[in-house]
Amino acid sequence: MNAFLPRLQAVAGGLLIVLLSTQCSATRENETPGMATRARLNETQAATSVTPAAPATPATDAAVAPADAANPPGTATATPAPAAAPAAVAVKRSNAEYKADIKTATATLKTKPRDFDAYLNRGRANAALKNYREAMTDFNMALRLKPTNADALYNRGLTRVKTKEFNAAISDFGKVLRYRPEDKEAFFGRGLAKMSLDNFKGAIPDFNKAIELDNNYADAYEYRGICYSSINKPEEARRDLEKAAQLNPEATQSLKRYAKQ
Repeated sequence: MNAFLPRLQAVAGGLLIVLLSTQCSATRENETPGMATRARLNETQAATSVTPAAPATPATDAAVAPADAANPPGTATATPAPAAAPAAVAVKRSNAEYKADIKTATATLKTKPRDFDAYLNRGRANAALKNYREAMTDFNMALRLKPTNADALYNRGLTRVKTKEFNAAISDFGKVLRYRPEDKEAFFGRGLAKMSLDNFKGAIPDFNKAIELDNNYADAYEYRGICYSSINKPEEARRDLEKAAQLNPEATQSLKRYAKQ
């Protein structure tokens, strides 16, 4: 199996932002796509963030869905549908900024120990700094306060991908979809988690749904193409990878590696 070209990804505001790298460990000739997917997911948690003012909308890495303080448990439909929202603007943030976020949230929690937003924001910052244990604690606390909050579930799912708890991540993304059934990035994230388990056949329906929600979703076409290649469906693989390369020239790397002549 050809090596998968690793891709840098950032998840923000329920909207997956894929930041394409140049080769970035592209010479792993003995890797399966699932192995490379895991490597890529492990490389990219702190790459980018999204401005707090950006609408809640997705990818998969450092940034996470913003808190939805106005959305009480069980009413996630009030959140703008990610599929219909415009692409978020990726903004690189420094470690110092993430540490400042943690300090601010911690100060808030000293006086407001049940502040949902503070736990969610601190969890985002901890995840960006690769403090995954602390991030999980924060997301779990946030979910104790709002058990059905899709943003907290989504962020916990992303963190579980980073800690290689892929089955648990799949569960969290599934819960997100219970409350936000048209969240294309939850479908995409679940597909990536399944790919990380080398469950290429099982990932395809999730990428199908992501594409149904956004027919210009280059990354979903690309990863679905890799899945098709991995289960020996070369025609479908070439079709998807050509479409992905048309939408995003960086996908040409995968087209060259996975589309059989």
